[in-house]
Amino acid sequence: MQKLSMDELNRKTVEEFKRSDKTPVIAVLENIRSAYNVGSVFRTADAFLLEGIYLTGYTCIPPHKEIKKTALGAEDSVEWKHFSNAGEAIEALKKEGFKVYAVEQVTNSLSLEKISFNENDKIAVVFGNEVSGVEHDTILQCDGCIEIPQLGMKHSLNIATAAGVVLWEIVRTRMKTALPL
Repeated sequence: MQKLSMDELNRKTVEEFKRSDKTPVIAVLENIRSAYNVGSVFRTADAFLLEGIYLTGYTCIPPHKEIKKTALGAEDSVEWKHFSNAGEAIEALKKEGFKVYAVEQVTNSLSLEKISFNENDKIAVVFGNEVSGVEHDTILQCDGCIEIPQLGMKHSLNIATAAGVVLWEIVRTRMKTALPL
């Protein structure tokens, strides 16, 4: 094995990214305190060619130096919108035919490893505040909740980590062919 060079990675330019067919998935960030976490989600959204990110409440928006530091340019490639609250974002998503799921530990949540979406399903996933999670009123507006199985002593993940895990699983289950090992 040899590590691939930058040229061998075939990275898209911002213009190529914007012209590419996107995965019909939108990450919704509700009241995220850390701009570093926001930037990390931008980078994940770029990696998986997501349709976009909806930033809600007091979640900071680009341009912001801490977003820029972790997004590494993804804030320029990934489409994003800001809404004053998650409820407005969910309302707009449902009008566009999206099913909306909160990532939260609740009764009757869907365990992440058991979910499966079709390739063209329009899915939005709400990630909540680092301390308080997704707001109760927001959960009530969602079509369901997705829970990441956790086996250790801690039963919470950093929002950037949770977004990476959940978004990859949604994208992975939609792929037509398995990735080569």
